[in-house]
Amino acid sequence: MPICEADPWRLQYFEGIPCPEDVNVPTEDGDAWSWFPQHKWLYNKLAVAESQGMLCGPHGLEPPAFPVFSKPVFNMRGMGTGSRVFRTAKEYKAFQRPGHIWMPLLSGEHVSTDIAVVNGEPVWWRHTTGAPLEGGMFDYWTVLAEDRPEIEEYVAAWLRKNLATYTGMVNVETIGAKIIEAHLRFADQWPDLYGGRPWVEALVRLYAEGRWDFDDSGRREGYSVVLFGGHGLQYRHPPASVLEEIRAEPEVTSVQVTFHEDRPPSWHSMPPGGFRLAIVNTWDLEAGRRAREKLALSFWSTQQLLPKRGRRSGS
Repeated sequence: MPICEADPWRLQYFEGIPCPEDVNVPTEDGDAWSWFPQHKWLYNKLAVAESQGMLCGPHGLEPPAFPVFSKPVFNMRGMGTGSRVFRTAKEYKAFQRPGHIWMPLLSGEHVSTDIAVVNGEPVWWRHTTGAPLEGGMFDYWTVLAEDRPEIEEYVAAWLRKNLATYTGMVNVETIGAKIIEAHLRFADQWPDLYGGRPWVEALVRLYAEGRWDFDDSGRREGYSVVLFGGHGLQYRHPPASVLEEIRAEPEVTSVQVTFHEDRPPSWHSMPPGGFRLAIVNTWDLEAGRRAREKLALSFWSTQQLLPKRGRRSGS
């Protein structure tokens, strides 16, 4: 297995692809932190903001103006945990927390970008945008076929300056082309939409040989459609027959059931608005939505209410 993948629902993208035994490709931030100690500063969000000349600081220092965006200095679990906007000095003083920072509240398009990097030089880009819902959730993601020249120009200069000795994948999140998050990995949610097996083989070569060789001339726009359920429920995985039926649809490229049914829901990192149940990757957005409806009906029949804490038997 070339990719060190913690989520069993994503192993489907990497199985059966040869890789040297001494090569490890991270998909988790914790692994990237351990394997690339020289570059792990990238997970320090204050350092990333400072590297771009942003006006920023830790909680306890007064921002010169409001609103500001606040988040933890480190967040290795993702999902925007602990992030919020402070619109006034009074609000900031009431809710400031140790281990958090403030930075500018940026405006513009929010884009997630995966980049193949060789000695600080970007050699492949792919951009993704999300259709947001309330509570930190997304209805679907669009894996774009098109370029984003403004992002690529800005981030390329930043990579050359800050990661000149790094070779591997980098994921950045940008708002208005400015970097708000950076990771020493790629988004492992949609390798099938990047190019499937040939793309994963190129990924392995990047880490094994320090070179990028991938024919991306046939790239297509794809979609990653997300199904959420309510919190406070114990879900079971849908029947295998339902998953097989959906995967057989011509425009569907994969289905991920994105939770462990043998673990409590609270053990999963989820956005506050809902519990992520499944993801359908597809070349056709409407096909993805129809597949999501089938999954929703299946999950509805598996959910169980969890007992409230402290409730006694027979009460």
